Amino acid sequence: MNTRPTTSSALADGEHLKVLGYDDTFDRSMSLWANFALGFTYLSPLVGVYSLFALALSVGGPPSVWWIFIVGAGQLLVSLVFGEVVSQYPIHGGIYPWARRLWGRRYAWMAAWVYIWAMIVTVTAVAEFGSGFTASLFGLEPTPTTTLLLTLALLLLALLINFSGTKWLGRVARIGLAAELAGVIGVGLYLLLFQRKQEFSVFFDTMGVEGDGSYATAFFGAALAGLFLFYGFEACGDVAEEVSQPARRIPRAMVLTILVGGVSALFSFVGYVLAAPDLQAIVAGENADPIPGILESALGTVGAKIFLVIAVTAFISCVLSLQAAASRLLFSFARDGMLPGHRWLSKISPRNKVPTNALIVACTIPAIIAVLVWINPDLLVAVTAFAVLGIYVAFQMVVLGALRQRLRGWRPAGPFSLGAWGIVVNALALAYGVFAMVLLALPGSSGDVITDWIVLIGLGVVVVTGIAYLLIARPDGKSNAPEGDAITVAEEIRRRTGAIPLPQTSQRRPR
Repeated sequence: MNTRPTTSSALADGEHLKVLGYDDTFDRSMSLWANFALGFTYLSPLVGVYSLFALALSVGGPPSVWWIFIVGAGQLLVSLVFGEVVSQYPIHGGIYPWARRLWGRRYAWMAAWVYIWAMIVTVTAVAEFGSGFTASLFGLEPTPTTTLLLTLALLLLALLINFSGTKWLGRVARIGLAAELAGVIGVGLYLLLFQRKQEFSVFFDTMGVEGDGSYATAFFGAALAGLFLFYGFEACGDVAEEVSQPARRIPRAMVLTILVGGVSALFSFVGYVLAAPDLQAIVAGENADPIPGILESALGTVGAKIFLVIAVTAFISCVLSLQAAASRLLFSFARDGMLPGHRWLSKISPRNKVPTNALIVACTIPAIIAVLVWINPDLLVAVTAFAVLGIYVAFQMVVLGALRQRLRGWRPAGPFSLGAWGIVVNALALAYGVFAMVLLALPGSSGDVITDWIVLIGLGVVVVTGIAYLLIARPDGKSNAPEGDAITVAEEIRRRTGAIPLPQTSQRRPR
């Protein structure tokens, strides 16, 4: 084995992957901007703002906009931690391999199990929301059957595009990025500059949402305005083996996703609030779907129709990105022998270099859930309630694993590094994550036990089934892939890049 250090400060993509124990088998055709577009369309500020605008205003009033700043700052810390991890471990699957290499097999199993179900349910939910826009675009009545057929059509369309390969995934993601920016920043700025009906001081006016109680309760209740918005940046790392120079580019793409996504969401939210002709009715909960009315009032019928085209394009791209990220996580999990049918799931198309079988699963299970929702529409709330909390739990398992390794002496060895600030950022990211999870897990106050505790019930079902499978089937015992090797791998990377002089004898590759 060649033990001479490379002449650059970072390993070549193939050599880096070999240090981590894998062969370079994918087509590295995804650029920085395509990778950023993938993360951004997964984060999808258009989808997030549209879905939560009325809820945020009715619970927290106009000051709920400040959650975009609070959560954006917290998730930026998380993205910096992820950036250091992916820079050392640019491997397909993101959350699962990061948790495995930072802690161990069982720990990674639970992180990935929770995250897989959260992602699959999110694919279903986004396709369901997108079907409403699609129905409006084509003038169809949004009946349960129409919603089901359009949801299945969106899932199938995304699958076909994903089957075509990484280049098409990147192209459509960039189209989705343009649609998102036009739909959130473009429309938001237009509303802000030319259709303003409220003063900026309204963002400091609670408009009576607190009733006779404290506004602090109402403000914390509106935290969903930000918490539901700022995730998706981790998808940049899910496709790491299809990105050229991933150790350098993916951390940048993650940070860009948070920054551009936050600015986009801010322009959109602020524009809708300031352009609302009857803001008091929205805050009072009398208008549960106010954005179409705001757009038609500001843009006219033709302008609103153009916005629908933009919105449907953004939803298609969002479903595509989610499906792609879920399939790469399934592939990564299966490649290490950690799932039933792992040999079938880990197969790669020799023609298009994508995990076709994992993509089929990432489309089929959401389709099945969509059929179940068609049978019982109330099921959608139950199955999606745990999704965001599940995603935050999986995120923080990686953040905790990174902090644990730092305390044991790990110094990340990828080209993206926070240096001495790494441990400070890591600790702050964990503190923010715990705060966010508490907010997401707080029970409601409707008086209905199922309704009030549905978030924890949903997460509990996923966790219990995951633990049961782990203890009964023992998938961790069937996998010999590397684990808990952050310090060893960092030392090997430094030796190969010349940061640590190599002895003349051959070195054993870490496993």
